[in-house]
Amino acid sequence: MKQEFGDYMKQLRETKGLTINQLAEAAGISGSQISRIENGLRGVPKPTTLRKIAEATGVPYEELMDQAGYLQEQALPSEEIVPEWATSKDKRDFRKMLEDDGELMFDGIPLDKEDKQRIKDVLTGLFWEAKQMNKRNKSNNT
Repeated sequence: MKQEFGDYMKQLRETKGLTINQLAEAAGISGSQISRIENGLRGVPKPTTLRKIAEATGVPYEELMDQAGYLQEQALPSEEIVPEWATSKDKRDFRKMLEDDGELMFDGIPLDKEDKQRIKDVLTGLFWEAKQMNKRNKSNNT
């Protein structure tokens, strides 16, 4: 079983010899946010925050995404990842995004099936995060 993300973050920061404030400054986020993550007072950070932390610590982004639970050991069928609040239009948009199954390449080299699945897993998390943010913005503007 994986350790709690906050414990992982604290251990990572200490291993890198960083204080909370040093990590916060390097990542461009607040020290209080780092503290709340480490103490379990805040949920798992968003992928955009994880990317900043990855760049600041030199840890691969994918590793942080995995520790945070965004990447699953055994990928679930995409339909099982759909949040409860998603409307039928949201689900249609999601399926459309995943249907494009063309050849993916990185640096001119075709990606294998496992790499494609990992990319889909990350895109899935980002897709639902963006949908939820858009819904919040619409409700705040009304």
